[in-house]
Amino acid sequence: MMDSEFFSQRGFNHDRPAAEMQAEADPPLESAGALRRDFGYDLPAELIAQQPPARRGDSRLLTLDGASGELHDRRFHELPELLRPGDLLVFNDTRVIPARLFGRKASGGRIEILIERLLDQRRALVHLHASKSPKPGGALLFDAGFAATVLGRHGELVEIGLDGDEPWLALLERHGQTPLPPYIRREPTPEDRERYQTVYARRPGAVAAPTAGLHFDRDLLDRLTEQGVERAFVTLHVGAGTFQPVRVERIEEHLMHGEWIEVGTEIREHIAAARARGGRVIAVGTTVARALETAARNGEIQPWRGETRLFIYPGYRFRCVDALITNFHLPESTLLMLVAAFAGRTETLNAYRHAIERRYRFFSYGDAMFITRRPA
Repeated sequence: MMDSEFFSQRGFNHDRPAAEMQAEADPPLESAGALRRDFGYDLPAELIAQQPPARRGDSRLLTLDGASGELHDRRFHELPELLRPGDLLVFNDTRVIPARLFGRKASGGRIEILIERLLDQRRALVHLHASKSPKPGGALLFDAGFAATVLGRHGELVEIGLDGDEPWLALLERHGQTPLPPYIRREPTPEDRERYQTVYARRPGAVAAPTAGLHFDRDLLDRLTEQGVERAFVTLHVGAGTFQPVRVERIEEHLMHGEWIEVGTEIREHIAAARARGGRVIAVGTTVARALETAARNGEIQPWRGETRLFIYPGYRFRCVDALITNFHLPESTLLMLVAAFAGRTETLNAYRHAIERRYRFFSYGDAMFITRRPA
């Protein structure tokens, strides 16, 4: 069950403009003027992974040296060869909830909802797909036999409240469907409940997996511990907004979606200890990078709990992260822009061309990269 502070700390602020929250979250950038098309590339459809590999560690791993731009082809189970005793791996411990449900309106029209975030035990913000959007007060009758009421709209999202006493998480665990990304062109299977989840997931709340962590199995984690690699955890509940396209041409005009994060006091202690022993801080995924950089926005990492709208793109100066493990990302996406900020746009797109030529598998169930930060 979800830890008790989850709901109280994850409130959705209906009153503050989104632009105001982004301006508050984003640090000053040293360069501007980058265009969306600067982050495009052509990807053959057959390279979009539709299934996970047979075993988590079977993924391929492309390494990109931030200082030289050199590339090397490896396997993910070789990761210990790239790490040193004293390094600190930071993971995102969010857990994907079965967030997709089907039903109908009281008038009979079919609906599909994808939960974006749980506001409390009985209220949720959702993406609601229907031939005609229901108005506040409208009844939603789900195929599983429970009901909810539309409470209002917040931009593209709809707030709904359960009519019964049973909480959302319990209902979703029994009746919800795994929310596979839109580029996976198949129905979810029972196996996806386990494979579209990291082995260390513990805090329910995400509707998309932190996919860089999908490559780790228990054996690899044990090997890294024996090697002297430390680990720590943050939480970022990935929302469906992670798949939201950048629609503006000048990327600094893009309004970043908000996601809830928690960076605890112990992270500061872990990072200080890693620095003291000469170790690197390695973010397992762009979600971890966003969480750590949000917490370090004043120059030194501090405990943080709440919503982040941090948009990282070239010109951003990283304060905390030394290396990044990440999957391959959609063209013109904010995640690709984050990687380009970390490793350099030219170097990143060159790595993607290399991956396409070598037939790497892309996106959530695809292969991974290990990237060291480009010098400032």
